[in-house]
Amino acid sequence: MFFSQHITLGLLEIDWQDLLPTIARTFNLLLFVAVLYYILVRVFKLGDAYRGRRDEIRDDLMRAREERNAAVERLKEVEGRLARLDAETEAIRAQAQREAAEERARIERSTDEEIKKIREQARREIESAAKTARAELRAFAAEQSVRFAEELIRSDIRPEDDARLVGEYVEELGGARR
Repeated sequence: MFFSQHITLGLLEIDWQDLLPTIARTFNLLLFVAVLYYILVRVFKLGDAYRGRRDEIRDDLMRAREERNAAVERLKEVEGRLARLDAETEAIRAQAQREAAEERARIERSTDEEIKKIREQARREIESAAKTARAELRAFAAEQSVRFAEELIRSDIRPEDDARLVGEYVEELGGARR
């Protein structure tokens, strides 16, 4: 015979007769698996189902990856907006403070101008009142002077002085007519 009854594999010595049932079982198992594979793939179209399911899973994974990428982009955008929001809030706060300072300065200038106008008006009114008071005082002083002079003249003029003054006055009037 071509094969010897004993096979030596290194330290292991196996009898050919003992190995035949194991080989037969292995062959049967392989044949069963091949037939089962053929039936499942060809008859039940299980390969197409697995292929379809595999394609669905791949599509779902691709879609999930795209959605994750889109979500990451939206997150970056929102984080950017939040960062800009802090900056915008600070800019608005600074602008409001500048505007408040400008308004305060404008109100102060306006108030100062109003105070100057009121002071100028009060000064003019005081000057006007002083002029009026001076004029009234002059009129009163003139009136009192005339009255006092009249009384003084009445008490100092005698009848002959009165006649002489009237005569001089008449002559003056007569000379003025010519």
